[in-house]
Amino acid sequence: MTASETKLKGCFIIDPRVFQDDRGYFFESFNQETFNNLIGKTVSFVQDNESFSSRGVIRGLHFQIGEFAQAKLVRVVKGAVLDVAVDIRPESDTFGQYVAVELNEKNKKQLFVPRGFAHGFSVLSDTAIFSYKCDNFYNKKAEAGIIYNDPSLNIDWKIKKEEEQLSEKDVILPTIEQYFK
Repeated sequence: MTASETKLKGCFIIDPRVFQDDRGYFFESFNQETFNNLIGKTVSFVQDNESFSSRGVIRGLHFQIGEFAQAKLVRVVKGAVLDVAVDIRPESDTFGQYVAVELNEKNKKQLFVPRGFAHGFSVLSDTAIFSYKCDNFYNKKAEAGIIYNDPSLNIDWKIKKEEEQLSEKDVILPTIEQYFK
């Protein structure tokens, strides 16, 4: 397993070592000790989540605030997504910048999204199973987000406008500027 820090401090792409032969493949998707050594800090995950979505679904950009902030380790079990992490740490040199990484069942890449980031993804395949670990428990009262099509972020979700599928709550989120006023 290897880790590459993105242009956003603390946000890492994780590449597992995959063992393949004519029977299939095996890889270690998570090892606490190896993971902590790779990213240079201790993160203890307490909750695993999984979602199933169809092509064109955009989920995000979500985060939790205050004592309920969450770091996430995300991956795709089946299909392909464009995974996006946005730095929303006001004191950060990269505030308002984002990274976008294709995660899919073939490359088996993972993205570590630290606390202080908004997170979302778009489904590029017919369907996708998306799995992620969180280092803090979900709390509905701490739920927050930024609108997926914020013009100041200018994220290309790799989905045609007519294919976009969003939840009612995701289409009414504020822009990053509105949120941080």
